Amino acid sequence: MPVSGNTPALNWRAFFIYAVLGVATANAGPSPGAGQATTYAQLGKPDQEEGRQVLAAFRRAGIPGQYYLQFVLRVLPRRGDERDFSGSLWGARNEQGAVTRVAVTDAAGGERRLLVQNGEHPQVWSVAAGQSASSPQAVDAFAPLIPGVELTAFELQMTYLYWPDATLEQVSRIRSRPAHVFFFKPPVAWAADHPGVSGVRAYLDTQYNVPVQTELIGRDGKVLRTLSLVDLAKVGEQYIPKTVDLRNEATRDKTRFQVTGAALGLEFSSIVFEPAQLTEPVTPPAKDKIVEIAP
Repeated sequence: MPVSGNTPALNWRAFFIYAVLGVATANAGPSPGAGQATTYAQLGKPDQEEGRQVLAAFRRAGIPGQYYLQFVLRVLPRRGDERDFSGSLWGARNEQGAVTRVAVTDAAGGERRLLVQNGEHPQVWSVAAGQSASSPQAVDAFAPLIPGVELTAFELQMTYLYWPDATLEQVSRIRSRPAHVFFFKPPVAWAADHPGVSGVRAYLDTQYNVPVQTELIGRDGKVLRTLSLVDLAKVGEQYIPKTVDLRNEATRDKTRFQVTGAALGLEFSSIVFEPAQLTEPVTPPAKDKIVEIAP
């Protein structure tokens, strides 16, 4: 569902990492800054009906129309050499929700292609150039989609946004912005398949409904993985995420998603987002349509 020009929203799912995930916001104010969450003084318990409305609005949010991003995935290990992977992203929406096609060139020069369908029934297709993509490929939620990169299907899809057990915990200040703090408890079947995870805590900006930070929580209450919006870039009248960090809190290894170019208001053929066509390359938009974004 497109967002009106004066309704800011940011959908991490299509962003890869925060999606993951289309990602955009209009008239979004100052860029978020680093910092820990600070809880505001509150009277009474949080309004859960308000929380349901906030989540419903976020699920509908996204960049108006179709768009294209050029990006770099920067692997920043705590120890060892840094590496960069270049990539392209095509984003849109269909009747199921946000849909994203991604092509990433790995360290050996090979291309990995991904198709990510979001919504209540998410799926991920992942193939290397030249492989068959005639049927969906099962992908483990926490297996790296690209070797050597802290990026999984879980970050791409953000399935927890559709888990029925969601609680608005409080309002806090995180990364210099006031945010609704939600805790998502996984369904029984999902929890049985992933016993090390107790849930996900997400911080959604109170004014712009922007997900400023998400945390994967272990059974012991410790944070396992953190996804953070670092800064924004403006393309025309639209703000888009410029930098997003995904950090493994156990190893302290980090992957940084950095947008280097963007083209908005595009129209793609529907076959761009068909799984069976994932083996075929897609030509990026003309260079004169792509706005370069400085580091």
